[in-house]
Amino acid sequence: MIKALFSKLLAPTEPVQEVDVQLASAVLLVEIMSADHSIDAAEQTALIMVLSKLFAISKSDAETLMAEASAKAKDSVDLFRFTEAVHKRFSEAQKFQLIVGLWAVAYASNGLDKYEEHMIRRISDLLYIPHGEFIRAKLIAREQA
Repeated sequence: MIKALFSKLLAPTEPVQEVDVQLASAVLLVEIMSADHSIDAAEQTALIMVLSKLFAISKSDAETLMAEASAKAKDSVDLFRFTEAVHKRFSEAQKFQLIVGLWAVAYASNGLDKYEEHMIRRISDLLYIPHGEFIRAKLIAREQA
């Protein structure tokens, strides 16, 4: 019995697939959109606009990406693999723009929800965004809302 246990523990594991940075970013945005447990049209529109601007893609491509990200987010149990993909491939300026986008999605609904703010804080921490930049991104998004 112990041999069986050790053989399972020492067996080669399946390699983890890397996540595309566009999909990873879209999943993070979808997580903010659904953080308050209600999704409205204003949040979806804001998410599509953020994706279009962030990746210079068409509205229809952004809608497709959002649909794919929504499915991926439902199957996800953590944020780490998505934030890791963004952290590895985005410059500091791109990470900042993503944080601004997260705030924009959060502000698109009926005001900012405490769960949305908490989720943005967690994502920001996982991306190693300094607190000052976190606040600056929030202020920029609030002005634009």
